[in-house]
Amino acid sequence: MVSLANEDPTNPTQCHKARGAASNLAGRFVPHTSTRENDGWQLEPEPVERILTEAIAEKAKSIIATNRSPDLPFSQSINPYRGCEHGCIYCYARPAHAYVDLSPGLDFESKIFFKPEAAALLETALRRRSYRCTPIALGSNTDPYQPLERDKQITRQLLETMQRFNQPVTIVTKSALILRDLPLLAEMARDRLAQVAISVTTLDNALKRKLEPRTAGPAARLRALEALGNAGIPTAVLAAPMIPALNDCELEAILTAATDAGAQHAAYILLRLPHEVAPLFRQWLDEHYPERAAHVMSLVQQSRNGRDYQSDFAQRQTGTGIFAQLLQRRFSVAIKRLGLNRRKLALDCSRFLPPPQAGDQQSLF
Repeated sequence: MVSLANEDPTNPTQCHKARGAASNLAGRFVPHTSTRENDGWQLEPEPVERILTEAIAEKAKSIIATNRSPDLPFSQSINPYRGCEHGCIYCYARPAHAYVDLSPGLDFESKIFFKPEAAALLETALRRRSYRCTPIALGSNTDPYQPLERDKQITRQLLETMQRFNQPVTIVTKSALILRDLPLLAEMARDRLAQVAISVTTLDNALKRKLEPRTAGPAARLRALEALGNAGIPTAVLAAPMIPALNDCELEAILTAATDAGAQHAAYILLRLPHEVAPLFRQWLDEHYPERAAHVMSLVQQSRNGRDYQSDFAQRQTGTGIFAQLLQRRFSVAIKRLGLNRRKLALDCSRFLPPPQAGDQQSLF
């Protein structure tokens, strides 16, 4: 499949309502691309085509992904969806769409793959004799509570399966839809089987609408954080990503608002721009903040050894250089002042036990 239109990030783009990306920039594995050019005969600009979301069933062979990345706080994760309708322009998961010959741009946020057999695959994995229980992360790549979840309920089915096995889970989301599962998560939290982090990128609604067009507003996320905490679920705030000269000035305000909403822990991540995310983000800056685009990217590159991005485990989350060091210092001072991260939130893996099923042989001892 060939992705069309505006592959060159210097070409003019058109905004698509409620979409983050400005184009369908071709993935890095596509051998040939095409670009639309105005030959001068068309006097009126073409109308911006409305892009509808397409849900695509994906037949997965397995559901648990494992990693040994030293900078990640989990060793296994599940992503019920590939692609994300939230449309966050900075999303580091966008390049994954290139593996299925789709664009990390508009395709990523409009062609969403879902895994209908996820819960069954999870049960099979948890029943293997070789399985060793460690917390499973939901939302490590794309949001498990994106709009499609309201209909498909795959995340809900996964949580129900985990509860039956006493399998601990951590969740990262920026969607208020998580409150649908509040009773279930509260039950799991009482057994030390669930933790939730709410991602808050900005408290500015105008910036949110440009940066994360189909996500819940900042106030809704803070209300979700408060409701989760009031239900006894350990909560954290993820101030991410911090974008130089765009939202980094909000770091302390985000942490303070989250603390007021009951968050116990906090973390932040410096903007990451792997592969196709970098040109897509540059397009977005030119479209929405042309007057500061050069300054933003200059600070990004100062924090990434002169590049748009470096994937080294030691620095990909926090960066290097003066700006990154200052951001780290500000975060440390803020969490100390607010009393965040004072005690470790530990989940209980000792309770893991596959429930009996038909045909099981009962042990005499």
